[in-house]
Amino acid sequence: MRRMRLDKLLADAGIGSRTEVKLLIRKGRISVNGIVVNKSDHKVDFETDTILFDQEQVSYHKNVYYMLNKPSGIVSATTDNHDTTVIDLFEKENRQGLFPVGRLDKDTTGLMVITDDGAFAHKVLSPRKHIPKTYVALLDEALLASSVDALENGLDIGDAKLTLPATVRIEESNREIVHLTIMEGRFHQVKRMFQVVGRSVLSLKRIQIGNLLLDQSLSEGSYKALTKEEAFQCLETSEMN
Repeated sequence: MRRMRLDKLLADAGIGSRTEVKLLIRKGRISVNGIVVNKSDHKVDFETDTILFDQEQVSYHKNVYYMLNKPSGIVSATTDNHDTTVIDLFEKENRQGLFPVGRLDKDTTGLMVITDDGAFAHKVLSPRKHIPKTYVALLDEALLASSVDALENGLDIGDAKLTLPATVRIEESNREIVHLTIMEGRFHQVKRMFQVVGRSVLSLKRIQIGNLLLDQSLSEGSYKALTKEEAFQCLETSEMN
């Protein structure tokens, strides 16, 4: 059984803040299986216990989070009439309510987060958040120093605004391999940025969102469950490479 503190469950269910629900509990407005509970740390099982707030049943849904290593040829959608989607990669019994947080191009591989938590997805995708995303690109030729400067200062890729400054790291062992960190998510942005500086992207893989790193042991097409704390590393940026 999955047991958790009563005050945490009520707060997660949207009844109020942790402070507010503790007050409700002390006032005797919460019952568990027909018995009024006055202790905030009372443990409940959200799957089997009946929890009432002022005689109304509290509905609690535990959100799920997955890390997916997206393969090439798969579309970032919940359904598609022609192509396999990232959701199709999941076992049928695990698909209910799932959707991808953002998108990767069909031929781009790597890190995606799949969830049923709409509020979390909104935070990750909000343009105001400027969540860093790191990609590894294999280029047709090595970058010139002037191109690195251009990428790091912002580029005109044909949109209304220049791109935000990016971070560039070139692998010493193979200078055609570039690690690019961007703070936005425009359409085909990485490919368009490299195109502006005269380079073609031969392959592209996302390896990091915020502080969440792709598990290198996860094979393409495979996924693994994340805790809420692990998933929310997407919103943290203090340890970016």
